[in-house]
Amino acid sequence: MGRAVGAAVLALGLIVVSTATAIWWTARQDAEPRSDAIVVLGSAQYNGVPSSIFEARLEHALALWQDGVAPVVVTVGGKKDGDEFTEAEAGRDYLLDAGIPADDLVAVTDGVDTLESMRLVAAEFDDRGWSTAVLVTDPWHVMRAERMAEDAGIDAASSPTRQGPAVQTRATQFRYIVRETAAYLLYRATGESVAGAPGIG
Repeated sequence: MGRAVGAAVLALGLIVVSTATAIWWTARQDAEPRSDAIVVLGSAQYNGVPSSIFEARLEHALALWQDGVAPVVVTVGGKKDGDEFTEAEAGRDYLLDAGIPADDLVAVTDGVDTLESMRLVAAEFDDRGWSTAVLVTDPWHVMRAERMAEDAGIDAASSPTRQGPAVQTRATQFRYIVRETAAYLLYRATGESVAGAPGIG
């Protein structure tokens, strides 16, 4: 009995460590294939003004669009009770002000977490006949977001931002990796998402 428990604990530990290592490794990759759309995962906004985390993602998406990675940028994210703007609307307006034409912007405004957002984006892709996307989010969020996008039917690559509060200190990076490890394992085990941390539910 004791050996079985010990083996189970060891196996669980190996799964956690290998997942955390995969998240760390994936965070350091960057793929920019020519795609149907660049998809920017939402984060907090304040009365229509993107938070610093969200702004870093939007600036990276703008650079990708300017480089011709995709002709369209899709902004994603709903709003909390009492908010006037959705994350998707705040992101779209930011990119519009930055010079991307309105015809090259699509706002998917109803997602409350990454899983719901990816499913809504996949429905938008189906409606438009799109299949490929480059996801823009924080490095630690990439592996889970890409998995959810693939499970929703999107052929997804990721180009994480290298700026903003989510990547500034080693302590912050460690905290995000720990959280993402738990969130990824929960999703793989249950098919459910987790919300609660700023910008990466």
